[in-house]
Amino acid sequence: MSVRSIFANTALACAALATAFTASAQTPVLNLYSARHYQTDEALYANFTQATGIRINRVDTDDAGLLARLRSEGASSPADVVLLVDAARLTAAEAEGLFQPVKSSVLEARIPAQLRGKDDGKGSQWFGFSTRARVIVFNKAGVKREDVDTYEELADPKNKGRVCTRSGSHPYNLSLFGSMYEHLGAEKTEAWLKGVADNMARAPKGGDTDQIKAVASGECAVALTNTYYLARLLRSDKPEDKAVVEKIEVVFPNQQSWGAHVNIAGGALARHAKNREAGIKFLEYLATDSAQAYFANGNNEYPVVPGVKIANPALDSMGAFKAELIPISVVGLNSTRVQQILDRVGYK
Repeated sequence: MSVRSIFANTALACAALATAFTASAQTPVLNLYSARHYQTDEALYANFTQATGIRINRVDTDDAGLLARLRSEGASSPADVVLLVDAARLTAAEAEGLFQPVKSSVLEARIPAQLRGKDDGKGSQWFGFSTRARVIVFNKAGVKREDVDTYEELADPKNKGRVCTRSGSHPYNLSLFGSMYEHLGAEKTEAWLKGVADNMARAPKGGDTDQIKAVASGECAVALTNTYYLARLLRSDKPEDKAVVEKIEVVFPNQQSWGAHVNIAGGALARHAKNREAGIKFLEYLATDSAQAYFANGNNEYPVVPGVKIANPALDSMGAFKAELIPISVVGLNSTRVQQILDRVGYK
């Protein structure tokens, strides 16, 4: 090969490399910090990229880990959007200044006001995109539905030695307890939590699925769980899961009063987002009918956008229910007060 040919080939290779680099540099990117650990979300993200051309770089860990990372990174954080799975942590992160407000007519029109963060006139700092109800499951062979159809009855002496829960300090329980604090006030909430602790069949332990299985096995008779854990069992083909489902029933509490408590999974634009436009597009995408239906059909969560049609036999089998309407941000603010009460009454 001649020297001229070598130089020509080298020039072509460099030009191709430069073109590829330029194309890569111009490809829109979204840096996503996500506490959602659900494999079914992969298609959700892929669909966003296909629809918008925006590539997603994702960091996955739990809520606490993501918030610790945001704090330590400060202004140098690459995060554009943050997804968390609990209202209390969204509210706490908002209070710490880890998010920035988003003014979006799309999000304001589609997401109910009680499922958004506070709006100081510049927009809300976070938005709920899916919900899960905190329900009561009971052993149908030994418990009457009318004895457990309110949260208050978990503290009633008639349920002495029957109740099991995961840790009282877990965010799912703190969210429910923060809701009860809003409904009942400080004094009555403390009395209620003491009653629940006194009614325990055993010390709090495990996760929500463990509580359901404990009810089925007879270790306890009544338990709290989020709906999507129960839906997973209802959709399972495993014989052992079918055996669990056959022994239990579910009740949406407080249908004659304020309604069942719901918690959220939600998202926010990070305080130091470098790709703000892409971040807002992603948040708006999560409020589309297709994404909302995916939360329900793929991960057994309820959509937040009214009127979205879903095709989930497990959720359908549980039936429609009345949900409470208090702002979820207020519930989040009550978590510190509730934790102090738990410590006083010995609810571990």
